[in-house]
Amino acid sequence: MHSVTLDQTDRKILNLMQSVPGINATTIGERIGLSQSACWRRIQRMRDEGVIRDQPVVLDREKVGLTTMVFAHVKLTSHGRSNLSKFADDVKKYPEVMDCYVVLGSVDFLLRIVTEDIKAYEQFFFEKLSQLAGIQEVTSSIVLSDIKHTTALPI
Repeated sequence: MHSVTLDQTDRKILNLMQSVPGINATTIGERIGLSQSACWRRIQRMRDEGVIRDQPVVLDREKVGLTTMVFAHVKLTSHGRSNLSKFADDVKKYPEVMDCYVVLGSVDFLLRIVTEDIKAYEQFFFEKLSQLAGIQEVTSSIVLSDIKHTTALPI
């Protein structure tokens, strides 16, 4: 992976795209003083270069009934650590797992998991997560409230 060169205009476009859901090239151009076609060409170039990966709809998890968020710290056995990719492939299959990171330190993975409630997390934990091969220990931290959550990068 390599970074690409972004000028100030590119950064303004990206900031608007991150902060105003569904904004179009015409509106972006008007806000930053660029023609719609020039703005569209820049957006297309940044898509082609992989800078813009997607423009997802961001849902309020609590309003759709997913009221519980848990960070699970997963430590694998030494045998499990020899096959990190197996664990990663297995965990990708679970829609409850929103994010999965390989981390340095006393654990091997950090997972962000959402479920309807604590009971649903308990069921997910016992029936799915704890059944994966190579797990030595899982420490779960239940989120009480969201202080800050963003998908916008500080560019």
